[in-house]
Amino acid sequence: MEVMDSMDRKSLAAAFPATVPVLMGYLAIGIAFGFMLQSIGYNFIWAFFMSLTIYAGSGQYLGVSLLSTCAALGTVALMTLIVNFRHLVYGLSMLEKFRGMGPRKIYMIFSLTDETYALLSSVQAPPGVDRRNFYFAIALLDHSYWIAGSVIGAVAGALLPVDTTGIEFAMTALFIVIAVEQWEGYKSHLPALLGGGATLISLALAGRENLLLPALGAIVLVLLVLRDRLEEKGEPAGPHCVKEEEKPC
Repeated sequence: MEVMDSMDRKSLAAAFPATVPVLMGYLAIGIAFGFMLQSIGYNFIWAFFMSLTIYAGSGQYLGVSLLSTCAALGTVALMTLIVNFRHLVYGLSMLEKFRGMGPRKIYMIFSLTDETYALLSSVQAPPGVDRRNFYFAIALLDHSYWIAGSVIGAVAGALLPVDTTGIEFAMTALFIVIAVEQWEGYKSHLPALLGGGATLISLALAGRENLLLPALGAIVLVLLVLRDRLEEKGEPAGPHCVKEEEKPC
């Protein structure tokens, strides 16, 4: 038990610095969500449980609009599927990385928000830290940031009238920062270019309102076809150590 506790603390200590950008973004975005939810009559308890069980930034923002208009259940289900369909792709692409995580795999797939997925796609566990515990710690920390921001926003919204117009752009800004870090950290930029190209083509053919599903389908298809080539070139950039006999690198 002591070994496991020590390993958990080590994993959390290693994961926290990697999640600081998400912390900053999720507090701001979560607070905005809490304000919006409170403004339509739902207090911090609702904010807590929505963030605990739904945990989808864009989906929860959409949820505020749907709740405020008393949308039908079928409409809620369809709109949520369309907005969050990309999360299905995230989970499928991480199955190999989550191999051996046991029951935690279910939570790991559930927790794959845009920002968490971007982190897990690029970050490496430090030496001496179990990679599965490290990934799990990242997922838990990111989730806790979102819950904390939502509750803080709902509580503050009940006490202070605040105009949150435009603050939702913090989510977009956060994802751009993480995407730039990934671009700089990998030798091959082909996956990013393929994704951008597929999105632009879908935008031109399907329009802004309908581009998501065609773009995701095209990206998945292209990545599957080019998987072997991308895996060969997709290693992080930077110095690599080469072991010689038993010398430490």
